[in-house]
Amino acid sequence: MELVIVGIGIIVLLLLIIQFKLNTFVSLVIVAIGVGIALGIPMNKIIGVVEAGIGSQLGHLALVFGFGAVLGKLVADSGGAYRISVTLINKFGRKKIQIAVLIASFIIGIALFFEVGLVLLIPIIFTIASELGISILYLGIPMAAALSVTHGFLPPHPAPTAIALIYKANIGMVLLYGMIIAIPTALIAGPLYTKFAKKIVPDAFARTGNIAALGEQKKFELKETPGFGISTLTALFPVILMAIATVYELLKESLTFSSNIKVDEAIAFIGTPGMAMLLSLLFAIYSMGIARKIPMKELMNSMSKAIQQIAMMLLIIGGGGAFKQVLVEGGVGEYVAKMFTDLSLSPIILAWLFAAVLRICLGSATVAALTAAGLVVPLMAATGTNPALMVIATGAGSLIASHVNDAGFWMFKEYFNLSIKETFATWTALETVISIVGLGGALALNLIV
Repeated sequence: MELVIVGIGIIVLLLLIIQFKLNTFVSLVIVAIGVGIALGIPMNKIIGVVEAGIGSQLGHLALVFGFGAVLGKLVADSGGAYRISVTLINKFGRKKIQIAVLIASFIIGIALFFEVGLVLLIPIIFTIASELGISILYLGIPMAAALSVTHGFLPPHPAPTAIALIYKANIGMVLLYGMIIAIPTALIAGPLYTKFAKKIVPDAFARTGNIAALGEQKKFELKETPGFGISTLTALFPVILMAIATVYELLKESLTFSSNIKVDEAIAFIGTPGMAMLLSLLFAIYSMGIARKIPMKELMNSMSKAIQQIAMMLLIIGGGGAFKQVLVEGGVGEYVAKMFTDLSLSPIILAWLFAAVLRICLGSATVAALTAAGLVVPLMAATGTNPALMVIATGAGSLIASHVNDAGFWMFKEYFNLSIKETFATWTALETVISIVGLGGALALNLIV
């Protein structure tokens, strides 16, 4: 009965968002309240559960998400992202242009959220394609693959960071395993899949694109942008800090060396996501601004715009947390755990499957990941599955089969001037490839670690 209630709730959520065009955050709160009542949570406690869900989710995530948005905005507005892209593309040359685009998009994708990275990189892709006389889609697929992989697998992006908290996974280990899986996944879904896409929809590769859909673009002169080294270091700084803490812990455990408590505390301190993002932001203010003599007022304007742009996304994530909390309080997670305890189905596969079904129904990768994590977390605890790999599997499932209920589908269609069929054969297919390969990578690592 519990799963029937959840299923009805998801259908109602789908209707509210797609049919009635109601705001996603409001829809999530309404459905969370309705599902909570149906699950038997006392009516006088429902709002308290919803508030607890929103608070617990945003309490951990607001720092990372907020600082991450500002960091990405500073890198973008300074021309750092432009410098990274152009330098790598010039370095690799025409023959390896797809690899250059993939690497540039991957680096930028770590610092910028998916939609921002897409809007930033497409004009660069269009310019390079025009100069080299090649298809924009030939470069667009690797770009989208890299941005999507970082969005789904790697902290400090919203979904992997949020579900890492739900699963109580070490963020550093999520980052380490995520990198191991993300790199081959991006190669398969990017340059490799492009070869198949050209055979399936050859006409799509003749499109000229629609750069007007991006609106007015900021123009950069390469000589006026920050250097490649400092731009790359700034974009990757949070990853480096979290990686240092993770590697230190792994070395400490494997080599069993005697360590200093103060050193342990200091390294753990800088490696926590919130602190890593704060230090990275301060570094970006200096490297992308002060060091280049950009007025502090201009830097603060960029920061304000970044926060404004993510305000609704923060609320949506909070709404996802409310829905998750209702499922937990209503006993749905325990019911699912009991239901699958006697089956041999891996929690990794189950997490991927739940996230995949929710993604197809709801469109939002973040909401799908949060809801799926709330359902399977008791099962993960019961089986002792590696929580970092559960994060990767859930993130992979939440990317599958992006279609007409996902904003990314329409963005890709409009920017590359594709038909619906061509968008399914390119964008939807590459998202599905990422999802399946990501699951395979999580299962393979689960056999080793």
